[in-house]
Amino acid sequence: MDVSNILADHAEKTNSTQLQVETDNPLDVDAGFLTVTDPNPIDVESYDSSLESHLLSIARTGTQALFNSLFSLPTTSSPDGPLAQLPAPTTQLPRAKPLPKPKPLTKWEQFAKAKGIQGKSKEKRMKKVWDEEKQEWVNRWGKDGKNRQIEDQWITEVPMNADIDFDPKKAARDERQARVAKNTKQHEANVARAQKAGTSASSSNTEREAHKKELDRTLAMSRTSTASMGKFDRKLDGEKKMKGIKRKFNATEGSVSAEAKASLEVLSKMNSDARKKSAGEAKDPEASILNVRKAVRFASKGRGGIALGRERAKGAGARKGGRR
Repeated sequence: MDVSNILADHAEKTNSTQLQVETDNPLDVDAGFLTVTDPNPIDVESYDSSLESHLLSIARTGTQALFNSLFSLPTTSSPDGPLAQLPAPTTQLPRAKPLPKPKPLTKWEQFAKAKGIQGKSKEKRMKKVWDEEKQEWVNRWGKDGKNRQIEDQWITEVPMNADIDFDPKKAARDERQARVAKNTKQHEANVARAQKAGTSASSSNTEREAHKKELDRTLAMSRTSTASMGKFDRKLDGEKKMKGIKRKFNATEGSVSAEAKASLEVLSKMNSDARKKSAGEAKDPEASILNVRKAVRFASKGRGGIALGRERAKGAGARKGGRR
């Protein structure tokens, strides 16, 4: 069977997709990101004469260079057809977020670094340990962990000097819980130390300024706590003079329009207050009755309205007798 024609057709199709791209400067093709960067300068004459055709020419050149790069990559077969294996990207993109800050050392790590103590090996840090009795890997901590082996044993050796009511399971459990509490306390101390060390100089200056203002406020309150309002108190060395509140007065001479406007604002405010008061009395008649009762109680000095009427009647009778 002669397949030379088929191969020739395939080679022709391949050559038709891989056309030669000629530019002054070679294009930067990044097949990993499927991007093409054209470093060639813009042709000013072509740009000014026909912008659309100029942009189409640049896009066609870049696309052809990208296709040539993709068709030269190794491929793998799939139900949808051959797939090109993209290489690793070569273009370095900026980070979306800043670089992570180095994790601060704990108190033990600082001590070990200063003393040259080697840390635990990777084998000791493994989460799984081999159990010879069960012949399987078990957890080092947590549920069914190796650290609870004494608590789960059906028989445990008791020390010779132990008390009569000594419970080995309870003792092992209390010791484990004490270790957990100690580790938790150390972790919280390390976190607090790292946060304190991570605070910037600006935050420390802000706290210092706030503390200074609080001291100044307390000192000012202590000065004015005496009978003379601090006028005859003994001054400290380097003590600053207290700054009082400066009252602001309007100018004695001003424009007539401004004075008229201020007077109208006062009158409008008085009218609005009077309207609110009358509206409140109309809505709540009990409030007006209550105000009358207060006035009567004040005029009679707490004796009531009847006593006030009798007193006024006696005064009126005395005035009539005197006139006769």
